[in-house]
Amino acid sequence: MSDLRQILSELRRPRLLMRAARCGQPDYVRARDLRRLLRRHDTPAPAEALVALIGIEAGIEEERQAGGAGYNALRHIEVMIALMSEARTVLAGHANSGATGSDDPAAGTLPLAAE
Repeated sequence: MSDLRQILSELRRPRLLMRAARCGQPDYVRARDLRRLLRRHDTPAPAEALVALIGIEAGIEEERQAGGAGYNALRHIEVMIALMSEARTVLAGHANSGATGSDDPAAGTLPLAAE
């Protein structure tokens, strides 16, 4: 879990991308969106989905930074919406399990940052 938390805390993305992803979170429907984004027929567990989304997003981010013609901003936003939602689920579950040992209500907050 600490590896996922570290990966998430090191993500630095453009502010506009992060804002768009935050705005899209209320419309996120886990079963529908994960199957489409991950190209699967089933809905994986939150931790499994998060790992897959981190890999997908890394590839999209690499394409964005390279200025490639194949970069799709809408797909990037969709993946970030799912990634942020799944991260909240995974981190909230971890915080609620008592594994953090913290009484801090912010212990389950999402450590994603904008550039």
